Order: sequence, then structure tokens, then C-alpha cells
Amino acid sequence: MAKGVSWWGYPTSWETLDIDENRSLWASYTPDYKRNAPLVGDTTADLAIIGGGFTGVSAAYHFSKHYPEKRCVILEAKALANGASGRNGGMMLNWINGIEDESDAMTKRVYEFTNSGIDMITGLIEEHNLDVSYRRDGSMEVYTDPERAEKAHQGAEHLNSIGIRIKFLTADDIKPYINLENVYGATVDMQEGQLNGAQYIRALKPVLEEQGVQIYEDTPVLTVNEGADIVLTTPQGQVRAKAIVLATNGYTGKLGYFRKGVFPLHSHVFATDALSDEQKAQIGWQALSGYSDDLDRISYSSMTREGHIVFGGGSNQSYAYLYNNKTAYRKNAESAFRKMQQTQLEYLPTAKELPISHRWTGTLAISLKRNCSIGVLRNRVFYGLGYSGHGVTLANLAGKVIVDIYGGNTAEAKQHEWYNQAFAPIPLEPFRWIGYQGFTRLTGRSPRT
Repeated sequence: MAKGVSWWGYPTSWETLDIDENRSLWASYTPDYKRNAPLVGDTTADLAIIGGGFTGVSAAYHFSKHYPEKRCVILEAKALANGASGRNGGMMLNWINGIEDESDAMTKRVYEFTNSGIDMITGLIEEHNLDVSYRRDGSMEVYTDPERAEKAHQGAEHLNSIGIRIKFLTADDIKPYINLENVYGATVDMQEGQLNGAQYIRALKPVLEEQGVQIYEDTPVLTVNEGADIVLTTPQGQVRAKAIVLATNGYTGKLGYFRKGVFPLHSHVFATDALSDEQKAQIGWQALSGYSDDLDRISYSSMTREGHIVFGGGSNQSYAYLYNNKTAYRKNAESAFRKMQQTQLEYLPTAKELPISHRWTGTLAISLKRNCSIGVLRNRVFYGLGYSGHGVTLANLAGKVIVDIYGGNTAEAKQHEWYNQAFAPIPLEPFRWIGYQGFTRLTGRSPRT
């Protein structure tokens, strides 16, 4: 499949791939990171992975562990963790969006699956003694309406009855954890946490290389041609591979795949300076790694181990879709960040005087139904994308799942709705842009269903 004709059968040549540099708080904690040289010349691979984020690095890790005799390469357009994996809000969350089967069996299966993903991340950090900032002391979803809070209370009781330990907090119960205003209750999952994704991915780099993975950075894939082998063309070379992994999430459409299934959404995030213990006490953030709310334009916030408060979401302004599927946000986002700070103060008014240290924007893949899909096309094009806000956990799991599928171990994957799940088609431009603008204006302030 060559650039110019998409998997969905319409031309892509009028679009360009644009990738900006990662300026997030997370990346600032890896100031000495050195990129590998780009690919120059031709090479071969049993598995070529396009993208050096969570999905790609996880796939490379598990592939090289299971198949040490096979050649695995990563082709990253910029630096490892340059995309959404290094620009997110940092929350390691359970659950998966877009699951339609709400039976108790599926509920338990989803929770156990995602919780195993958080276990996997923290386990790798400990096993390889990685220098990574993370915490796993729980997070909560807060409810901004009394009726939704009561419904959440009932839901927590049901989850407890099937063995999932979720705790409900009243508005007063919340304050000893985080002194939030304008909330009526919360559910707390003590298995969730927060992770510096850029540190995590870049700390795994020497582990991958020791396991035999060849990593090329500053090496964007320009075309993908499926023939007897799959030929990936880069600016200075080619890779002839037996199989590939699309680990490109919001950038996947530029390769011609899933162009009607997902679109690149730009998400703005900011972080405060690191707070002292005294400042934490003054604003009332005493425990838990983070919280999110129950609105369509979801607000989310976490506190890093070093004391930075990270905040994202909360309004239409905090997200953006740019006409013609642009993959880098190069507009002035000052008004978006002002609105986001106003939203933060609605929950945490004591944060008003805290100085902001970092502002950044990340590009992620969003599907119409907010579902993700992990699977394989034609038995040799493996993929994982569309994580819709839960990518820290799901993208890392996707890499492991991809290796299981590669090896024919699909029994576990086939129990889940995300396995090879189809995406609802999203219309072409100009209807895509018009539809996004209309939908967000209509639903931006309504509660989630």
C-alpha cells in the first residue's frame, strides 16, 4: 500500500505529515536524552515497528523477549516519546471507552485486563530499575451533579459485589484527599496512578537495544508498500519487512490506514511548578495521584511525584481538530490555556496563584464511538490505536497483545470487544471539520451518557 491511496480507498496526497517537537513537562525530565541516528541505506526486518511511543516500544520489548532470534526495528519520525505517549496528562487508568457489552463478565474482564496493564508498567520499572517518576496511590472520578453522584454510589456497590474494589466518597469525604469544590461525590480506584511517559519510554531504550532491537530516530516512514514483503520507504533508506506494526495512533492516517476510522485530535495540557509540601498542604492536595470529572469535555488532573500539578480538558477550547487532518498544532493556544486555568479553579480555587511551568499540545487518535481497536490486517499489518484518553495503560497493553497475536495466541484477545474492532466511518472533508465543530458546540457542556 503506497502513500496516496488509503486503506479506505480515497487519495491522501493533498495532506502532509507535520510533527512538532515535544515540549511537555514529561520531556523536560529527560534533558540529556540523545537520539539515535536515522536509517541510512536499506535493511531488513522480521518485524518493523512504525512509531516509538508506548505501543511501539511495548511491542518491541515483548517481541524481542519472545523472539530473540528475529530482527526487530523501530522507525521513529522524531525522538522516542515525541508523540502522545510523551505529551499526555500522565494518568494510568483502568477501564476502556466504547465497550458496549456491559455484562458483569465483560466488566470484570475489562477491569482485570487494564489493571494487568498498570501492573505490567510498574513491574517493568522495578524489574529493570528504571529511573522513572511514577506513583500508584489511586485516582478518583468526581461527580458534578447529585443524581449522577448517587448513581455512581450504586455503581460502586455493584462493582464491589463482583469483586472490583471501588470506593465511593461523599463530597465531605473527598476533601481529606483533595480539597475540591463543586463536586457531590467521587469513586476512587486505588489501583490507578500517574506516570511520566517520556521518562518511561526513554529509560526502556537501552533495555530494548540490549535485547537486540535496532532503533532509528529522525526516520519518518514516507510510504508503505505491501507486496511479497512490506517495503517501508524513509528519507534516506528502505526497510523490507515480513510484518509491520502501526504504532502511530493520531498519525496513522498519514500512512493511508484507518483514515475514515480515526482523526487526529489536539489536546492542550499545562503544568505548574513543582510544589513544596507546604504548598500542597495549603491547596489541600494531600493524597491520590489525580482526578477526572464526569462531563463530556472531561477535566483531568494529576500530581507528579515531584509536586507538579498537571491539568487538561474541561472545555471545547482545550481540544481542537484542524482542517484536513493536520497533525501538529501551530496556532496560538493562549485563550485555550486561560479557559483551562479557569476550569481548574472551579475545582481547586486555592491553585489560583500557582505559577505555570509548562504548556503543551499533544495529538491523539479519536474514533467516532471513542472505541479503540487492536488487531491485525491481512496477517502481517499489526496495529493498536484509538485509546481515547486511556492510552497510558492501553497503548502499553497493545504492544503486548500485538506480540501475542503475532504468535497466534489470540484466545485472550478474542474475548474482548477491542480485538479487530471496526471503527464507525467518519466523513471526509469538509464534512469532517463541519461535523466536529457542530458536535462539540452542541455537546461540549453536557454530561456524559
